[in-house]
Amino acid sequence: MKKEREEDLEANLTGEDVAGEETSKPRWFRRMRKGILTSTADKKETPEGLWSKCPECSYICTTTELKEALYVCPKCNYHHRIGSEEYFDIIFDDKNYTELFDNIRSKDFLGFTDLKPYQKRLDEIHAKTDLKDSMRVATGNADGQGLVVACMDFEFIGGSLGSVMGEKFSRAVDYCIEHKLPYLVISKSGGARMMESAFSLMQLAKTSGKLSQLADAGLPYISMLTDPTFGGISASFGMLGDLNIAEPGALIGFAGPRVIKETIKRDLPEGFQRSEFLLEHGFLDFIVDRKQLKQKLAQVISLFRK
Repeated sequence: MKKEREEDLEANLTGEDVAGEETSKPRWFRRMRKGILTSTADKKETPEGLWSKCPECSYICTTTELKEALYVCPKCNYHHRIGSEEYFDIIFDDKNYTELFDNIRSKDFLGFTDLKPYQKRLDEIHAKTDLKDSMRVATGNADGQGLVVACMDFEFIGGSLGSVMGEKFSRAVDYCIEHKLPYLVISKSGGARMMESAFSLMQLAKTSGKLSQLADAGLPYISMLTDPTFGGISASFGMLGDLNIAEPGALIGFAGPRVIKETIKRDLPEGFQRSEFLLEHGFLDFIVDRKQLKQKLAQVISLFRK
């Protein structure tokens, strides 16, 4: 018995397989599969995108489970960043909506170049995604209440405010006035698009001016701020809503907390610039969980109409 154990140990160390032939790996490095001794190298890799890890609590779940939870962590309620298509599916009844002004695309008016030409950057994003620009506009019903939704896509140059976003925003206001519909804007942006220089900055005044026309028409404007909303967005139409609302835990401000801390040389309050902090200090009307978003929107639109 002792001799047999010694022979097994020698086989494990030398890599001799069950048939007495030499292999490239020690036996302890291999595993049994249906009676066949196989190597760890034969193990199949898990397909990418199958699992998702929460950046807040590190909870791991399948992407299917996360999608069914509307991209909200089932454990800690962290709201993952999502794009316009996901928001449209959440808000509109039966995921049925009509996209507006989808034929407008950005153009490099200035011949701007930083690390690469602006036009080349645009071409790469158009080839990589189905997005035409950093904002999409759609109309449909939410719990039977008609509305127009303009939603930003952070994937397109950080959801930056450029001439196309300003034009889509303005045309959406005209559409709301023509069809007597409320207007919801979902912000997710790093601010103005530097590659368009003054063309971008002009959009702050343009969009704010269009909102005065919406107010004159007696139509509600709801501004929904998500993570993150900064720069020219919060300095213009982001904070001009008849109702300013936000998702839980969203980072909202003009300059980032690191920049502010380095500027004033002081420690910032706990949770500074998070939506809960802004609600406490009067900058928001309420915070809405993504799972209650459609119902809450229908409720406030109904109240406005009355």
